[in-house]
Order: sequence, then C-alpha cells, then structure tokens
Amino acid sequence: MDSRKPLPVALTIAGSDSGGGAGIQADLKTFHQWGVYGTSALTAVTAQNTLGVQEIHPVPPPIIAAQIRSVSEDLAPRAVKSGMLATAEIVTCVAAAVRRHRVGAYVLDPVMVATSGDRLLERDAVAAVRDQLLPLAAIVTPNWPEAALLAGVQATEANLRGMVRAARVLVEAGAGAALVKGGHLEGDEVVDLYWDGEVERVYRGPRTRTRHTHGTGCTLSAAIAAGLARGAGLEEAVGGAVGWVRAAIAGAPGLGGGRGPVDHFADVPST
Repeated sequence: MDSRKPLPVALTIAGSDSGGGAGIQADLKTFHQWGVYGTSALTAVTAQNTLGVQEIHPVPPPIIAAQIRSVSEDLAPRAVKSGMLATAEIVTCVAAAVRRHRVGAYVLDPVMVATSGDRLLERDAVAAVRDQLLPLAAIVTPNWPEAALLAGVQATEANLRGMVRAARVLVEAGAGAALVKGGHLEGDEVVDLYWDGEVERVYRGPRTRTRHTHGTGCTLSAAIAAGLARGAGLEEAVGGAVGWVRAAIAGAPGLGGGRGPVDHFADVPST
C-alpha cells in the first residue's frame, strides 16, 4: 500500500514566455518551488525576452478548453490561476471552463500589460474580465493600473486611499477578495492592499531598487495558488506569497539586458 501523502496539484491558465521569466514558465517554476505539482493550459504563444514582447499568437479557444478539461478530469487541481488571456473570446472560453469543471480555488491575475509596457490583453476584453471572471474568483490580484481600470477608479488616485477604494469595488463586483499591488506607485516603500469584504490588511516593505521585476505578477498569483493548493487559508496564502515574491525580487539573478526575471529559487516560508 502506498502511504505517501498525495501531492497537491495546481493549474495555470496563461500564455507562454519564451524568456522564462513570466507566464506559464514562471508559474510552473513557482509551483515546483512551493512543492506543488504544476499543470497548464496554454492560452497564447509569445516571443519575448527581458527587452519586450516581439510576437503574440493566441491559441484557439477550443484547444484551451480541451486542455482545461483534460487536466480537470484526471488530475483534479486544488487551485487554479489565470494570467494572460489575450482576447475577449479566450476570456469567455476560460470563464465557461472554470464554471463547468468546478476547478479548485480560482486566482485571477488580470494580466493586461507586460512589465516592458507591451499590451497583453485586447482593450475590448477588459469588460469581459470584469463581468465574467471576477465573480468566479476567490481572489483577484491586479497591480494598480489594472485595478484602476477594472474598478473604474481614476488612475490619478495612485495612493493607499485609491487602492482601498478599488479593492472594495472589485469585491462588490463579485470577487471573493482583492489584492491590489502597489509596486507601480512612487516612494521608498511598497504597499499592497488586501480586502475580502471583512478583513483589510496592508503589506508594507522597503522598495528594492532594481530593474529585474519581470514576471512578478505572474509569480505572485502562482504562489497564492500554490499556497491554496497546499491547504492554506486565503489570508495565509496571500501573506506567504507576498513575502516570498519580495525576497525573489531582492535576489533576482540579473539576467538579460532589460527587465530581468526574479529569483524563483527563493526559499519558501516554512508552514
């Protein structure tokens, strides 16, 4: 009889990054580091590196749906995250698949623009993310520009008060919780704001002055999904992921001539 403890499984639904710092590649590295078996459903193939995104080729929605079905029916992921979805058609496909297969806790990273500034979500897909995916999410993890756009908050409200307002709008729109990331804001301190309808938590830390921040959003949402797959509560998963990603930024290996990747080998917090 096999007495080994079952290995938790997580699913990432996202685009690829040929440079390895973001997307599916970053997610699978993160799952592995957190002791979680990673599975994937590819939404787009990109040609990119630390200097930017050179090409994007979306995957046909029926193939995306088939990937999610294959993983869900056999491997039963305990948590799932989505990242780059590219088009409104793909957003609709993913929303239908998440509902149909009742995958584990869903972490929505509303990827709109790459760290390099290249757009990764068509403009007409923003409403689809808000209307179709937010109500399915256990947590949504936008950076400040994404949060402002999704919540209809003025981008000029780039401060903690604006983050609080945006988080509340996102939860009222159906998300179980929101983590609004403040890395895009100015200052020597990085502030991330968590709100779940009852509990508000502010994560503060010194800013690491570095250009090597490629894939931080993907990595953070994957770490939250990994924590949930391992059985952590939502607040615990978020707190552990935030601390781990900040350490990963501080230890970035300095690869590439542009915005390099973070350190996916950073030590995971003990539980």
